[in-house]
Amino acid sequence: MKKAIFPGSFDPFTIGHHDIVLRGLQLFDEIIIGVGHNINKRESFPLEERLLAIKDVFKSEPRVKVLAYDNLTVDFATEQQAQFILRGVRSIQDFEYERNIAEANKLLSGIETVLLYTRPEYAHISSTLLRDLHSHNKDITSYLPPKQ
Repeated sequence: MKKAIFPGSFDPFTIGHHDIVLRGLQLFDEIIIGVGHNINKRESFPLEERLLAIKDVFKSEPRVKVLAYDNLTVDFATEQQAQFILRGVRSIQDFEYERNIAEANKLLSGIETVLLYTRPEYAHISSTLLRDLHSHNKDITSYLPPKQ
């Protein structure tokens, strides 16, 4: 069984994240969405709210689990017995960042990272953008995935 984790702070979980998971399900038997805490980011939405929102999106998909974690991503992947880390890439800057982390994770654990390029229509969407819009009382629902 091929199992991947899809880690992130998901503050909030966007339609781009949703698309990566749906496409990842074509490659993996199970995907665990790991909602982590990033010490370099100020969170806008409480952890429990993010977990519930993501679980609601995938409530009809038994191959997707949603869990919180607060350790290294590679340690979380090992705990979950995942052989892969799934990541989305929106730009060349994302690619460089993800490549370096993927190499370190491979050396630490042997876990492979699979990068999926974001579809062009979602490349401009980021959680940072949505947090900024939300903080200015703008409607962000069109950037969020539909609930199942």
